[in-house]
Amino acid sequence: MLRRVLAGVPAGEEPLTHVAELPERAARVVPWPEWTPDPVRAAFTACGVREPWSHQVEAAEHAHAGRSVVIATGTASGKSLAYQLPVLTALTGDTRATALYLSPTKALGADQLRSVSALDLPGVRAASFDGDTPTAERDWVRAHARWVFTNPDMLHRGILPAHGRWSMFFRRLRYVVVDECHSYRGVFGSHVALLLRRLRRVCRRYGADPVFVLASATVSNPAASATRLSGVDCAAVADDGSPRGARTVALWEPPLLDDVAGENGAPVRRSAGAESARILADLVIEGARTLAFVRSRLGAELTSLGAKRILAEVDADLPDRVAAYRAGFLPEERRALEAALADGRLLGVASTNALELGVDIAGLDAVVVAGYPGTLASFWQQAGRAGRAGDGSLVVFVARDDPLDTYLVHHPTAVLDKPVEATVTDPGNPYVLAPQLACAAAELPLTADCLPDFGGEQARAVLDDLVAEGTLRKRPTGWYWTQRERPHGLVDIRGSGGDQIAVVEADSGRMLGTVNPGNACATVHPGAIYLHQGSSYVVDELDLESGLAMVHPETPEWTTTPRELVDITILDTVSETVHPALGGGEVRVCLGEVAVTSQVVAYLRKLPSGEVLDQIPLDLPENTLHTRAVWYTVTEDLVTGKGLDRAGLKRSEVPGALHAAEHAAIGLLPLFATCDRWDIGGVSTALHPDTEQPTVFVHDGHPGGAGFADRGHAALIPWLTATRKAIAACECPEGCPSCVQSPKCGNGNDPLNKKGAIAVLTAVLNTIRD
Repeated sequence: MLRRVLAGVPAGEEPLTHVAELPERAARVVPWPEWTPDPVRAAFTACGVREPWSHQVEAAEHAHAGRSVVIATGTASGKSLAYQLPVLTALTGDTRATALYLSPTKALGADQLRSVSALDLPGVRAASFDGDTPTAERDWVRAHARWVFTNPDMLHRGILPAHGRWSMFFRRLRYVVVDECHSYRGVFGSHVALLLRRLRRVCRRYGADPVFVLASATVSNPAASATRLSGVDCAAVADDGSPRGARTVALWEPPLLDDVAGENGAPVRRSAGAESARILADLVIEGARTLAFVRSRLGAELTSLGAKRILAEVDADLPDRVAAYRAGFLPEERRALEAALADGRLLGVASTNALELGVDIAGLDAVVVAGYPGTLASFWQQAGRAGRAGDGSLVVFVARDDPLDTYLVHHPTAVLDKPVEATVTDPGNPYVLAPQLACAAAELPLTADCLPDFGGEQARAVLDDLVAEGTLRKRPTGWYWTQRERPHGLVDIRGSGGDQIAVVEADSGRMLGTVNPGNACATVHPGAIYLHQGSSYVVDELDLESGLAMVHPETPEWTTTPRELVDITILDTVSETVHPALGGGEVRVCLGEVAVTSQVVAYLRKLPSGEVLDQIPLDLPENTLHTRAVWYTVTEDLVTGKGLDRAGLKRSEVPGALHAAEHAAIGLLPLFATCDRWDIGGVSTALHPDTEQPTVFVHDGHPGGAGFADRGHAALIPWLTATRKAIAACECPEGCPSCVQSPKCGNGNDPLNKKGAIAVLTAVLNTIRD
């Protein structure tokens, strides 16, 4: 397959930077546990599972014995059987027992429900209860279902607030399955951690103490991560006994384009989406069933369209074998695409990470990863979608024009040999803890005995604030919710900032999809291009108060990119370390609370080549975010002075040097924290009013912080070292998107000084290492 892809590379281009051949792995099978009921064993055998793999039985034994457990093994390693076996054993052995399954996406929940239903075990009565469940069916599920498949959103908004209607289900609850638990990170993960504590509290109210079974992609320290998420001690099973076919991993860097210039005349690479569209088309022509993972909804649509155009020149029937798949589609659209991919009607799909998590798509030959997905866990999860039947497979990682991607394709050990990350959650974040405690109190009055589960003294301090503002009332027996309306509908556990913005076609009134309100100003501002199912629309109006973006169909030749202005104020310095420099001066490294004020002020119109047509101003509201940041300051003599430990810059070069160092640091932080570039932001200035020094900030993009700045602070030296290497290794002369330019820079990537950034980072590292 790789030979076919390379055959399509134009003469003179050499995009392949590294190829690794990962060996196959033989299966380790073990006998079924003695406690497995005959009907359950027969059902699995009828579905093709004659003997389980070693890790499946190890995890099932823990759960059957009443020990909460996390199974952290690779994609397609059969984690589902590891929790299905003990759950189905309990449900068939005790006709009163119940179980709850939670997944981060509806698609995964529906897929797992189909898997359980296919076993056809009498009396299990597995059913879905999510946003797609018709109202008429919900009463039946509450009254009769014994294994309920749902997601954290529905548990938060629909089940726990009405726990009295679920009393029989909770009273008999034996198991709680938390699937793909590595995806619960940052603000979302912190909300889910507290949500699971609310769930356990309600269960105790009805006399139940369920066993938690968590399933995860391979992560660092899975026992600690699962324990922090669930609130119960979890054993870990990480020794993967499943078979794996040989896998070829190719690292791919698109070439710089001739005669095309980007912002400020910087060189531009062929986009990862365009390159992936060509690779996807080549693989479809080969007959290889292929998934291309693309970073954004817009990118997935464009990659699908690009592949269709190429295929139309080869065979008129081939474009119909390719489609886009992303969040925001209506439920019936998602189901139709999943079915077409599963039965082979579709050969190629360009998808966001909506298909990363667990949907069982067997028989894929290749995966194209268009841009680093933010974490190694996600990268290997996406890569593992190919070769699911144990056959050989191809994985092509196509670098975006981005500092981190550039670093990774030129440092293959950082992808292939580095251990995966631990998940980052902070359930103590007061912006998360306060609304969760309000929801908990509305479900059942909070008592002092409850507080250890929610952070102890930290929770008590938050409760005092809620009492002071009148949200809760303190009585001798505990804390009580005082309002008529329950708070659940106002608490957005995914950190998106509230209810979704509906995208509506103005002429017909047809709803095309939804967008996250936190991203609305950047994605559906007036003039923005919005793609849906291959059709292009232009946004006419964005009404944030009513939650509507009105669009009309149009197919311009350009795409749009927002521009944002950002300012930052230090509120509280939590940690400060002073590093004196040889010959005078110092570097201060700090961690603390900040207020970030941002505003989308304009957007660029760009041709597919990357060429910028123009910049159009916008009038959109400001937004202020209270969050956490890591920052360093340097004294002016370190920046402008001469000598080995000095940057030696002219004063006029300092703003561009700091700006370039900030951009590159933002791009490289996902290598050290489980975050995406769009989860974080930054500000740099030659003289910040709060520090009175040249300063570089990198901050979390979520209220109260999500742990990313803290992780960067803890890994400051390796983080800045990798940042310096990435800038120095880039082949461009003056700076480009692969090293120091940022796609969301509100200043239009001006000023930037690539050589100055290297000099500043060298001076900082020389000082803090001493």
